[in-house]
Amino acid sequence: MSVDDVPRACDLVATESADGLLAVLNPLLASVPNSGSKKPRVIAVMPAYNAESTLERTLNDIPQGSVDEVILVDDCSKDGTVELARKLGLTVVTHERNTGYGGNQKTCYETALAHGADYVVMVHPDFQYDSRVIDVAVKILQLGILDFVMGCRIRTRHETLAGGMPVWKYVANRALTFIENVLLGQNLGDFHSGFRAYRREVLETIPFQNNSNDFVFDSQFLAQAVHFGFKIGDIPVPVRYFDEASSISFRRSMTYGTATLGVLGTYWLNRLKLKRSKLFAAKAEGR
Repeated sequence: MSVDDVPRACDLVATESADGLLAVLNPLLASVPNSGSKKPRVIAVMPAYNAESTLERTLNDIPQGSVDEVILVDDCSKDGTVELARKLGLTVVTHERNTGYGGNQKTCYETALAHGADYVVMVHPDFQYDSRVIDVAVKILQLGILDFVMGCRIRTRHETLAGGMPVWKYVANRALTFIENVLLGQNLGDFHSGFRAYRREVLETIPFQNNSNDFVFDSQFLAQAVHFGFKIGDIPVPVRYFDEASSISFRRSMTYGTATLGVLGTYWLNRLKLKRSKLFAAKAEGR
């Protein structure tokens, strides 16, 4: 169909039916660049547990128009998280039993993929991470600069400690992040942030169902992303520490740190082909 055919289309107004006119015009409209392009679908997922007091504040910070759907997965909260989420118009998925932080993320990502997400952003509903940066993270993904965006809580030591991060947690974070950067060949400012954004292909490729249901899920996921060759980077994300914001205890943090070192060992054993791990098997192989 060319521009020269437009006069003929005009003639059809007087000489043929409306169907005949559309038969000429539709191919012309279809030939316009991007006329049929599909808008990428952005979904925010929230792994929730007792988030009633902070959920609405978290939602209010999300830039208007930056996400197409918010999915909240409730891990057997004992407060009114589910009722409030439904009242606020969120898509709500509830677990029949508590599965843990990693188990909650598994449901978050599976649901987002099933709902047609092109980009998935994980935001904690406890108002700890600043959700105003969602559109920035997604734009970086859309430009193809990165496949996986992390939110970095640590810009400077003074700023981080002044924001309320306990000193012991800061020291542990710095030490563990340094080790992970060296052993995984990355240059991330914060390996343990709960703000994350992904291209769909990342979630379709990484066999996250083989991961732990506990907090070490995050460390496993990062090692898997490195193994599968995805581009990972971070952006600064303001973070808040207060009573309602979720935080694991010193004892659990030590367990998490030890488990993270174990993930690094598993990664290198697999890389050197000394011991294969299902964490790094392609999805088809890991079934």
